[in-house]
Parts: sequence; C-alpha cells; structure tokens
Amino acid sequence: MWFGERWITSIFGLFEENVRYFPALLPITNDEDPLEVLEGGGTPSLSELVLHNGTIYRWNRPVYDVNEGVPHLRVENRVLAAGPTVIDTMANAAFYFGLVRALAESERPLWSQMSFSAAEENFHVAAQQGIDAQIYWPGVGQVSVTELVLRRLLPAARQGLESWGVTVETSDRLLGIIEQRCLTGRNGAEWFVERMGLREDQDRYDALRATLLEYLEGMHSNEPVHGWD
Repeated sequence: MWFGERWITSIFGLFEENVRYFPALLPITNDEDPLEVLEGGGTPSLSELVLHNGTIYRWNRPVYDVNEGVPHLRVENRVLAAGPTVIDTMANAAFYFGLVRALAESERPLWSQMSFSAAEENFHVAAQQGIDAQIYWPGVGQVSVTELVLRRLLPAARQGLESWGVTVETSDRLLGIIEQRCLTGRNGAEWFVERMGLREDQDRYDALRATLLEYLEGMHSNEPVHGWD
C-alpha cells in the first residue's frame, strides 16, 4: 500500500507518480491510437494506462474508465473501515463524507497548513496504534485521535452533513456512534484484542474460533461495537 510522495493539485499527479515509480508488469499493448480516436469524435479506452494502473495498489488510486461511450475519472476510496456491523459502517461513511465536505469547503485547505510528511506520519501511526494513536493536527499540535475527533472533527463532520442535506436526526444518530467509540475507547479492533486477551490461557486456535463466533453474533445484532459486552 503506497500513500504517495507529495500533495498534488491535479489527479494527473497520481498518474505521473504511477509512471515514475512503477514499471509496467505486463508487456501488453493495444492497437488503438488514442489521439486518432479522440479526433474522430470517439472516446479512447486507454487500455495500457488502465492495465498499468490496475497493477498498482496505492491509498489514493486514480481510475479512468469508459461507460457506454462516456469517459469518467474517479479516485478510489479506501478509507472506510468495514463493520463490524452495518450501522458501524454507516457511521464511518457519515463521518468521512461529512468531514470531506467540510474540509473541501474550508477557506484554507488542509494541505496548505500541514506538510505531506506530517500527513504520511499520521497515516502510519494511526495504522499501527489505532484508536490510541497520537497524531499531529494544524493549530493543535500532537493530540490523541479520540480528542481530535471529539473536539474538532465531529463538529466539522456535522457541518458537512448539513451541507449535504442530511437531517439532524440522522446526523446525530450516526455521528453519535463515532462519539461513543471515542468516549469508550472501543472500536472493532479494540474489541477483538480485548476478547483475545481474556482467552490468553487457551489454545490460540480455540481462542480465535471462540472470539470469531462472538464477533459474528455481534455483527448480526447490528448493535454498534462500542456497546458490545
């Protein structure tokens, strides 16, 4: 998984990095001349670009595709954690999309306040330490993830969801789950580690099996993970 090397101002920067750092794995080419197709009023498939791009696993992956003759460009979103319940996943999505809207519409872009190396360091620290991580945030300095979410990010996410037209009732319900995770210090990963710790005297295979069965039971309850026994 590659995070990138710098802030970019255009999606072309992502494709340029792909070419610079990742050689083609498969010697497959297409007879299509993209410029000729374009000049003829058609939409080039750019098959070599698509193939090469598909072999690179990066945190922000640009995707070019053609659907029914119409080209489109998107960035794959890899940040949404899965579950462990549907309601937890919905809460993750509400938090993310609300926060993205708020940050995108802020008067001063986040990338102008924080170096890329600081963002990359945050990424790795959060991946390694999870909900206990201490990260850097502009205007705050080093701060625990939970405090940052409670004091700064949740209010911004609420504002963003309001801009999207989400009702206050829905926003409070979903973001309230994020809030409770921070207050209890429990997410899906913490719950699993905690349960395995209670079974440390058991055979590891048996402990994993029993914990997974509990996990499945909680998943089907659709009760947010911070409230699981």
